[in-house]
Amino acid sequence: MFQKVLTFFEKQSFGVCTYLADKLNMSISKIRLFFIYASFLAVGFPIVFYVLAALVLDIRHYIKKIRLRIWDL
Repeated sequence: MFQKVLTFFEKQSFGVCTYLADKLNMSISKIRLFFIYASFLAVGFPIVFYVLAALVLDIRHYIKKIRLRIWDL
């Protein structure tokens, strides 16, 4: 049961932790633990940051798709 929930969230995640880990050359698990611990200490501020970062990454991904379509003409 727990494994099904874990794989669901890994497939549906926004890739914020993966993106940050690639940019900072750190492991993904350390970034995820940071968000978990920081959200307990800062009363939810990292969750707001995570959602905003997910929106920015999604918009960047959408813009890159549009640029590729334009240059295919």
